[in-house]
Amino acid sequence: MTDKAKITIYVDADACPVKEEILKISYRHKLAVYIVSNQWMRLEVGPLVQKIVVPDGPDAADDWIADRITDNDIAITADILLAKRCLDKDAVVIGPTGKAFSQDNIGMAVAMRDIKAHMRETGESKGYNPSFTKADKSRFLQALEGAIQKKLPRLS
Repeated sequence: MTDKAKITIYVDADACPVKEEILKISYRHKLAVYIVSNQWMRLEVGPLVQKIVVPDGPDAADDWIADRITDNDIAITADILLAKRCLDKDAVVIGPTGKAFSQDNIGMAVAMRDIKAHMRETGESKGYNPSFTKADKSRFLQALEGAIQKKLPRLS
């Protein structure tokens, strides 16, 4: 087993637009990946990739990931609260658009999430998200590769 095998990637997969990209990078580095979702997904996987289907229910996928992630690992999620839970375990957390979450920016992200939820509840906002772009995908690929490269020397 190589040092790289100690890095595991956890994917909050239900609405993740970069699953294929994650798999390509994980295959190149021979990293274990957990694709966690509330429903079965048609996705070609290799021997280091496991698809985990959690029961329906609020936060079931989040709980599964947060219960297992460690400081050697990387989480891919757009869920702000899951990102915070993973950061609290010293994991690296990257959003599907390539935005890296950190202890420095997660507080503001949680606050903005709460404000946006309030605005949707009061009808002040329709809550539309911007569409996912090629630039987002490119930023994500760079962020994931960079996170893996940063972790490798630490695990040697």
